[in-house]
Amino acid sequence: MSAHVLVLGGTTEARELAAALAARPGVRVTSSLAGRVSRPAALAGDVRSGGFGGADGLAAWLAEHAVDAVVDATHPFAAGITANAAHAATAAGRPLIVLRRPGWRPGPGDRWHSVGSLAEAAELLPRLGGRVLLTTGRLGLAAFAHLTGPHFVVRSVEPPAPPMPPDIELVLARGPFTVTDELALLREHRIDVLVTKDSGGAATAAKLTAARRLGLPVVVVRRPPLPDGVTAVPDVAGALERLGLDVPLPWS
Repeated sequence: MSAHVLVLGGTTEARELAAALAARPGVRVTSSLAGRVSRPAALAGDVRSGGFGGADGLAAWLAEHAVDAVVDATHPFAAGITANAAHAATAAGRPLIVLRRPGWRPGPGDRWHSVGSLAEAAELLPRLGGRVLLTTGRLGLAAFAHLTGPHFVVRSVEPPAPPMPPDIELVLARGPFTVTDELALLREHRIDVLVTKDSGGAATAAKLTAARRLGLPVVVVRRPPLPDGVTAVPDVAGALERLGLDVPLPWS
């Protein structure tokens, strides 16, 4: 009997998982993208874009499309999607696997300031420096819009929309970045504080190494917690093992 796996995607791990699933005989994979990036990378298997209409809409979609399992491989900060996935999977009686790359950890020489939200990061910034490299994504600039003092260098894959701080300089770029790249960026723009989310992974970790080498403070926004009763696997191999695809699926 074939298996249908829905991957809530948008991350590198989601693309890798979709490719691994699509290559397995008898497995159908559908990747769902929220549509926040206008030109996403190519994906193996079927692809749908846009929301489901909340948790109830997702539960109905799972039943209508005979989905056997759901893998939430969204960004670690996509808390709303993860909450909806947990609710929908429970309502539809489908197993849910959350795939989350491990978060970053400070090392010797790091000057990290851990905060619980972008609002807390904005509150802390004026005490740390006046030239800020902001790498929190284009949808998070509103939290800093009231800050008129700092000069913000905003790095984003796509242009952000208002509201945003009045004094910004936009750098459009997509990782991965090397330490050499990040050192050059920090020096060119005379950055004295970095703000980032704890996205984890190697693709954008080089900025942390560069900040350490230059002795710069880093404001790191902690990840939101997972829903109650939900645990995560750290990589694609863990997701495949949890799915049990090397043996007959227990829910088939």
